[in-house]
Amino acid sequence: MSTESSADARLDVTYGVDDYQDQGGETLYKGFFTFERRHYRYRRFDGGWSDTVDREVHVRPDAVGVLLYDPKRDVVVLVEQIRAGIVARLAHGQSAHSPWLLEPVAGLIDRDETPEEVARREAEEEANCKVTELIPLYRYYTSPGASCEQFYLFCALVDSAPLGGIHGLEEENEDIRVRTFSFTDISEMMKNGRIDNAMALISLQWLAAERSSLRARS
Repeated sequence: MSTESSADARLDVTYGVDDYQDQGGETLYKGFFTFERRHYRYRRFDGGWSDTVDREVHVRPDAVGVLLYDPKRDVVVLVEQIRAGIVARLAHGQSAHSPWLLEPVAGLIDRDETPEEVARREAEEEANCKVTELIPLYRYYTSPGASCEQFYLFCALVDSAPLGGIHGLEEENEDIRVRTFSFTDISEMMKNGRIDNAMALISLQWLAAERSSLRARS
C-alpha cells in the first residue's frame, strides 16, 4: 500500500490520550503565571511517530467568564479594565484600539471552586452584582497552541438598574469600571471592532441568537 493510501486509510481515526508520549519538561519561569517547556512525541496521521517536539507553554488555571444581561431592559453589562497583554502588544509596536478592554466579568478558578461558584464570586467582586441564575454556554480552549487554559462561559440574567461604578480588589491592583449598553449599541460596537476579545465576541454572538427567547421568558 502506498504512503498516500495509508494516510487516507487513517483519515477517520480518532486520536486520544494514548496516542502521545509525554517526555517530561522543565519550569522556565514561575510567578503570577508559570511557563514550562514540554517535550513529547505523538502519533502521526500516517500511523508513525513524530520526533520529539519541544514547546513552551503558558501554564495557568482554568477560567470563567459570565455575560451579564438584563432581558427586561435589553441591556448588556460589561466591565472595562486595562489588560497587560495589550500593554505588551503596544510595547512591541503592534496596533491596538486601547489597552482598556470591554469584557464580560471573568476570573480564575481556584482548586476548591466550581466554575459556577467562580461566576457568582467574580460577578460580585467586579460588578457588585449578585447572580442566582446561570446559563451555561460553552467550554473551550483559549489558545491551545500556547496555553493549557480551558474557559467556562456563562450568561447570567440580571437587573441592570443598580449596576455601575468602579469595583475590583485593591490588593490585586484592580480598577474595574462597570458599564451598561443597549443591545443595539453592542451590535454596532461588535461591527466596528470596539469589542475585540474572544470571550466577549463568543458570548455576545450567543446572545444575539438567544436574545428573543430570553426577553420573552422575562
